Amino acid sequence: MNRSSRGATLVMVLYLLFLMLPIYWLVNMSLKTNYEITSGVTLWPRAITFEHYIKIFTDSSWYSGYINSLSYVVLNTIISIGLALPAAYAFSRYRFVGDKHLFFWLLSNRMAPPAVFALPFFNLYSAIGLFDTPWAVALAHCLFNVPLAVWILEGFMSGVPREIDETAAIDGYSFPRFFVKIYMPLIASGIGVAAFFCFMFSWVELLLARTLTATNAKPIAAIMTRTVSAAGMDWGLLAAAGVLTIIPGALVIWFVRNYIAKGFALGRV
Repeated sequence: MNRSSRGATLVMVLYLLFLMLPIYWLVNMSLKTNYEITSGVTLWPRAITFEHYIKIFTDSSWYSGYINSLSYVVLNTIISIGLALPAAYAFSRYRFVGDKHLFFWLLSNRMAPPAVFALPFFNLYSAIGLFDTPWAVALAHCLFNVPLAVWILEGFMSGVPREIDETAAIDGYSFPRFFVKIYMPLIASGIGVAAFFCFMFSWVELLLARTLTATNAKPIAAIMTRTVSAAGMDWGLLAAAGVLTIIPGALVIWFVRNYIAKGFALGRV
């Protein structure tokens, strides 16, 4: 190994250590008592405790927050991909008046901050009875995730030759059967990338999720902001909740990692 290779390896190792340090410190705090956390800095727990994790899994207000978050995130991902697939196909295969302007307008919705839509959604969902339900957050996040998914999927679909559509029609395939059996497997990496970004945005978004819920559908991110009591901040409980919040995103990245790699190489990301 020459000097330049050793230097590149050293830089990569230092960079990975820099990225892993906050995660290690979060796990480290979650295994300490609050007294040890506030009494000084230690690189590892003096006495490992799982009391914070036990409280999360035994307190309904905590584990219900995870269930609520996963509910609206999964709903949003399914709805966003389901709406984006036919829209992206139309943009990639057909030309119509104003198609480029409409495509840009869809993407411009993604550029708007969620705070702009918090009040209208709150008023609308309160009027129609969707407030404080997973559907409220899932549908609100579609405003941002559907344009992003359309933009990503259109890039993949444009790379599929049109002759495949014509050949399938000649062979007697109906459009729904062709789209599900032939076309979707060809853009599987694009669907994986779009689903990943929809999931991650919906999982980490807090403003709309907190504004559109009260008690029944409160997400875990909102519950984590209520760890202050008369005794002070419950640092260990907050750290344990943070560790458990990282896990779903890490699992999603693990399962779609190959699709993400292909997406960055081939798609419009």
